[in-house]
Amino acid sequence: MSTKSLRVRVARIERTATGIHSYELVAKDGGSLPPFEPGAHLDVHTPRGHVRQYSLCNDAQETHRYVIAVQLEPQGRGGSIALHDTVHEGDTLLVSAPRNTFPLLHARSYVLVAGGIGITPLLAMARVLQRTGAAYELHYCTRSAERTAFLEELSAPPFAGRVHIHHDGGDPAKGLDVSALLARRQPGARLYCCGPGGLMQAVRAAMRQHGWPAEKTHFESFTAGGVNTALGVEDFEFEITIRSTGAVLNVPKGQTVLSVLRLNGLQVPSDCEAGNCGTCLTRVCDGEPEHRDSFFRSPEQAGTDRMLVCVSRARSRRLVLDL
Repeated sequence: MSTKSLRVRVARIERTATGIHSYELVAKDGGSLPPFEPGAHLDVHTPRGHVRQYSLCNDAQETHRYVIAVQLEPQGRGGSIALHDTVHEGDTLLVSAPRNTFPLLHARSYVLVAGGIGITPLLAMARVLQRTGAAYELHYCTRSAERTAFLEELSAPPFAGRVHIHHDGGDPAKGLDVSALLARRQPGARLYCCGPGGLMQAVRAAMRQHGWPAEKTHFESFTAGGVNTALGVEDFEFEITIRSTGAVLNVPKGQTVLSVLRLNGLQVPSDCEAGNCGTCLTRVCDGEPEHRDSFFRSPEQAGTDRMLVCVSRARSRRLVLDL
């Protein structure tokens, strides 16, 4: 969570697609807001006490407003439901200053691949690339036109011709041919991808197949499971020891340390559960964690004596946690 918090007024709410609302947020006092760069997000406090991360999708040149888009997740953890059901135009929300763990870096050209609500940070990138005359193409994968956020805007100038929208009807095999797209890499191109795990897996496989350098590819995920997909890492089973009791707990593949702790009656504070906010930061007394978060700028900054238990795992066979 950013150290600086802002109170903003919800100036406008729009339905941008089935199950997706956009929220225009302005300074409560009517002044300017802190600047942001494409790829940045806000930590948003919902009226029901959740803290969730939402990417900014408006033009980074705008200082009078922030725009986020929220997809309703009925089976989610409650953040999107709280915003859809309880927030209205004129309400006040508490948000962080913008934070960017998915920055747009210099390149000769860009390939942007979005899936579903993953369009939000890439739309902010496309805005600045379009405005500055950079070479780019944006591929946006959705189930149908009705589920495509910002469809009208993306289908009209200045985006028409640069933005390619792919509807798969629920069958990824009928959508974007990721391998064919990445087979034609231009020298100096960068790839940015944000979307569900299946899309990111397909993009990672295609970039390896066609020799895209890892330093030229950038992924962002909004969920703990997607973080591992975005990083291209595999889970391994390990153990955690609870320092206060000596209890030894097994953390299997596909399960987070946080979920194992909860299953065993240990309540660790958490908010985003995607490695962004730092709420679940836990001291490590022994063993070596494998950092998979975006809260710290680097594994070196995080060190070996602390970890975010919502996404990070272990390099060693066992971790001893100060719980």
